[in-house]
Amino acid sequence: MKPIIYPFDPKLDLTFSRVVDIPLALVWAAWTEPKHIVHWFTPVPWKTIDCEIDLRPGGIFRTMMQSPEGQDFPNFGCYLEVIKNERLVWTNTLEAGFRPAVVSSTCGASVDFKFTAVVSLEAHGKGTKYTALVMHGDEADCKQHSDMGFEQGWGVALDQMVAHMRAQV
Repeated sequence: MKPIIYPFDPKLDLTFSRVVDIPLALVWAAWTEPKHIVHWFTPVPWKTIDCEIDLRPGGIFRTMMQSPEGQDFPNFGCYLEVIKNERLVWTNTLEAGFRPAVVSSTCGASVDFKFTAVVSLEAHGKGTKYTALVMHGDEADCKQHSDMGFEQGWGVALDQMVAHMRAQV
């Protein structure tokens, strides 16, 4: 089977890429095990207080985020593609079992855009090249995601992930 290609559209998509100095297997574990996700997934001062993962196409990717004020924000997604140590693809447009998602807010009542995220990993020396592509349905959603600090937020979360996974070894 040929790999799926996810082309970048600068009007609809955001991307983030960095090489981190932890092995690919640790980055994969950080993304696929709830015991790790709760430690790094949400940039401080926000928290991820719960996570559920069914790591297969059609499986659930659910997190419960908590604002600094203590308000909880559930986020539901569905895995579309899972290639161990290589790529995770999920969307919030679907819930587990490929059920169409009910409109809900993400990170607060003013944010309710839909997206599909592609996290690609590849070995890079003793570390990992980490690339995220987040695809949006229209320019307004892409702009809203960018304006809320996409690049900074994903960067802070990645830094938190690296620090957490270093502490695991």
